[in-house]
Amino acid sequence: MRTRLVALALALWPAACATAEPACRDLTFEGTRYSLCEAQAGDDIRLFQTAPDGKPYGSFERINSALAPEGRQLAFAMNAGMYHADRRPVGLLVEEGFERAPIVTSAGPGNFGMLPNGVFCVGEGYRVIESRAFAAERPACRFASQSGPMLVIGGKLHPRFLVDSDSRYVRNGVGVSADGSRAVFAISNRPITFHEFGRLFRDALELPDALYFDGSISRLYDRGARRSDWGTPMGPIVGLVVPTP
Repeated sequence: MRTRLVALALALWPAACATAEPACRDLTFEGTRYSLCEAQAGDDIRLFQTAPDGKPYGSFERINSALAPEGRQLAFAMNAGMYHADRRPVGLLVEEGFERAPIVTSAGPGNFGMLPNGVFCVGEGYRVIESRAFAAERPACRFASQSGPMLVIGGKLHPRFLVDSDSRYVRNGVGVSADGSRAVFAISNRPITFHEFGRLFRDALELPDALYFDGSISRLYDRGARRSDWGTPMGPIVGLVVPTP
């Protein structure tokens, strides 16, 4: 009996593998290759900032170690918002419905303060909301991270983006569908401008709202591709959690 069960499992295994879709893929748009990771409403997307010891997770490896007792692991993850030298988030951060840091609605220096900036919210679906609209509405978010600038706002690029800008970095961010059923996380595989990155979300992915996460420290973890970008400890991290096989 056992021999027949093993044979049956081996027969079914290739078919199951063939139908499983990877969470991440590569896309070349306007001559630049991007890595894209997608989540659907109902997927276990989480923001990771505060580890059980009260300190920032800081790395993909620490998150996977914390998830292991649950029988879970990251399918993909990336840095998800700007942070101070001690890795405290610059703007709003919500973890499991608990507000770790408050929203910031004033203009300020750097990319974060280049209004309009925005909030990525994980609730029943996904939303990218301009920060002042978020502060007025206060939607229910299980997880949320504020960053800036917005890349796409209602189908339009951020008004301060320049086509001929010479500011180029490896950049990462997130865009969401109009109905909130889909979130696409993207990272460029070479230095690009804000205008180029915004066009990816607006023109290639046709997502009406998108938010910039960061540039100089952008990193991706993709278990399927065996990719885990190295670097200094991070602040907020967003990731898709899945059962460990």
